Amino acid sequence: MILLVGVLALAVIVGYAIGGRLRNLETLRLRWWGLAIAGLFLQLLPFPASWPHGVAVAALLASFVLLVVFGVLNWRVAGVPVILFGLCLNGLVIAVNQGMPVTLGALEGSGQASLLDELVHNGGTKHHLATDGDHLVFLSDSIGIPKPIGQAVSVGDLLVYAGLVWAIAGAMRGRSRETATAPQPEPASRPDPPEPPGPPGRSPATNPGTPPRS
Repeated sequence: MILLVGVLALAVIVGYAIGGRLRNLETLRLRWWGLAIAGLFLQLLPFPASWPHGVAVAALLASFVLLVVFGVLNWRVAGVPVILFGLCLNGLVIAVNQGMPVTLGALEGSGQASLLDELVHNGGTKHHLATDGDHLVFLSDSIGIPKPIGQAVSVGDLLVYAGLVWAIAGAMRGRSRETATAPQPEPASRPDPPEPPGPPGRSPATNPGTPPRS
């Protein structure tokens, strides 16, 4: 939670530093944002120990599917491609290992060595202590952020946080790839003003300097 709050604060600072304003966030239009809410809900949902392991893993992977679909639908929003890449990395690690491995070095580096016994004996679907049988461990929760944050994160997590900063700062500035690359309309051409009418009784085609032929 501390890390997420810090990331949001950093995003706002960066947004102001590049000339943005918080009120510009109102202009950010996200498609199918309900998918993101549903995906985050499944991410935060505590899975009961009574659930079969396969069902719990399927629910966790379903959350990543919802978040990835949301990212694809909003691909053109600044920062979303980076978030999407990070989500795919985390989902891949969880899929091949039936959960997210956490390395011993990350636990010690984040000051969470006290959780070692809990991960060994009570490791669930979301996290378990990394073993020699796990794959892609370098993409798992192998990075320890020391206190006061005190959290083990993955490469995918860092990409998600970086993309979140980019998205918020870009929205505060009020520019996205859609508006930045949109072609500017050409100014409409104005019609030529009509010629003033000639004196009464004179044909417009008659030259005033030439007498009429008899």
